[in-house]
Amino acid sequence: MHLCGIDEAGRGPLAGSLTLAGVILHQNIQGLNDSKKLTEKKREQLFDRICHHSTYHIVSFDAKTLDEKGLSWCLATGLREIMAVIGEAEYLYDGNQTFGVKNLRTLVKADATIPEVSAASILAKVTRDREMREYALIYPQYGFQNHKGYGTAAHVNAIATYGYCPIHRQSFKIKSLQPLLF
Repeated sequence: MHLCGIDEAGRGPLAGSLTLAGVILHQNIQGLNDSKKLTEKKREQLFDRICHHSTYHIVSFDAKTLDEKGLSWCLATGLREIMAVIGEAEYLYDGNQTFGVKNLRTLVKADATIPEVSAASILAKVTRDREMREYALIYPQYGFQNHKGYGTAAHVNAIATYGYCPIHRQSFKIKSLQPLLF
């Protein structure tokens, strides 16, 4: 039975989607690693190679869905969708929680040690980063192309200046801004 590695990108940002990817590799791909340990250029190069030499599925949940349904619901739903689309496989998810999804093994730091999970990590991160670069064109005042929606000082300052935009996760509260925004 094939191994399908699963990982996500965008669990903790203040803006943008949560993106999950599941990957079954059909050949060995050199250079795979945890997406956070690779340069943006290297991730982009690997993205196409992974897509051409694997069975994969990518699913994203926008900020509104994250706010309405919650992070755990989105993770569980994304995991189930990947399993339904990929079909019969052994599933390994990076981390230590299954979110109630059956027939799913977990392993902390699998994205750095298991090629299929590394590949999933890269597909999820590149997909999400591309989305954030597109949003940077629509909402240039927030600098999404630089911080990808994470809570950097520049991003928090932009929120303080301009308020939230439609891709911000309003359920993710920023303590330093509470008196200003509410």
